[in-house]
Amino acid sequence: MKLPKKVKINEVVLRDGLQLEDKILTLDEKKKIFDQLVKAAVQTIEFGSFVHPKLVPQMANSGELVELISENPNDVKLIALIPNLKGAKNAREKGVKNLNFVFSASDTHNEQNVQKSTKDSLSELKEILSYCKEQDMCLSVSIATTFGCPFEGEVKKERIYWILGQLTSLNLETITLADTTGMANPQQVYDLITELTNKFPHQLFNLHFHNTRGMGLANMMAAMQAGVTSFDASLGGLGGCPFAPGATGNICTEDVVHMLHSMGIETGLSLDELLIASKTLQQLVGHETPSYVLKAGPYDRKYSIPTKK
Repeated sequence: MKLPKKVKINEVVLRDGLQLEDKILTLDEKKKIFDQLVKAAVQTIEFGSFVHPKLVPQMANSGELVELISENPNDVKLIALIPNLKGAKNAREKGVKNLNFVFSASDTHNEQNVQKSTKDSLSELKEILSYCKEQDMCLSVSIATTFGCPFEGEVKKERIYWILGQLTSLNLETITLADTTGMANPQQVYDLITELTNKFPHQLFNLHFHNTRGMGLANMMAAMQAGVTSFDASLGGLGGCPFAPGATGNICTEDVVHMLHSMGIETGLSLDELLIASKTLQQLVGHETPSYVLKAGPYDRKYSIPTKK
C-alpha cells in the first residue's frame, strides 16, 4: 500500500462535534475539553464558529471561548469557521487569526446552509479574502457536499473542477473537501482526489469525512492512497451539519489515531490522552459517543484470564 509516514489531524470537536448536541456546553466545559486535547498534543483545533446564535446556539459562546483559550502553552493553532464576511469581522473583533470559510458545492445545500447560491458565496469569498489580507488573517476554505448532496444527489466532478479553478488562483492556505453527510465511497474518493491532485498539483488539500454510513475510515484510507496527508477528525466521533438531513458524526479522532499508529503512521498525538479526553467528553455531553476504541480499547490490549473459583 502507498501510505504516508506522517498524517496531520485537525481537531473539530469543539465546532462540528458539538453543533448538533442537545446539551449546550458551558465555557468551562469547553475549556476542559480544550485543555485535555492540548495534553494529547493536538496542534490544530477548530474551536467554534461565528454564525447567528439562533441558527447554531451551541456556537453562541465561541467569541468568549477564544478569549479563554488564546493564551495556551503549546501555541495551538486556533481556527474559527465563518459563513460570511460578517462572521469574519466578528471573529477579528475577538482576536482570531485563522478562519475557515465554508460553502457548498451544491446550490441547494448552500441555500439551506448560508441562504445563498454557490456562485454568490464565491463572490463573497473574494471580499472576505481582501478583508483578511488587510487584517493580517489567514483564510482557508471548506467545500461542503464535495462528494454528494443530500438534496441533489450526485455532485458532478466537473462542478468541483469549476469551483477549484476559481479557488486555486487565490493562494488559500488550505482547501478542505468535505463529505458532509457521509455519501462518499473509497473508490470515488481515490478517483476524485487523484484527478484533483494531478489537475491542481500545487494546492494543499485537507479532507473532512463523516461516518454516516460506516465508510469514514475506509474513505480516509483511499484519500491517503491518493496522496492526502491532512484530515479533520472529531473527538468521540461527534458532529454533523445542522442543515443536512441524516447528518451524523465525523470520523472519530481516537479511532483515526489508533488506526494510523497501528500501521506505523505518525500523528504526533497521544492516544492515551485522547482516550482520557474522550471519556471526559462523553460525561459532559451526557451520552455514549460513537468511539470504537473508547469502548474496546487499543488493538494490543490484553485481558487477564478469570481465575477459577
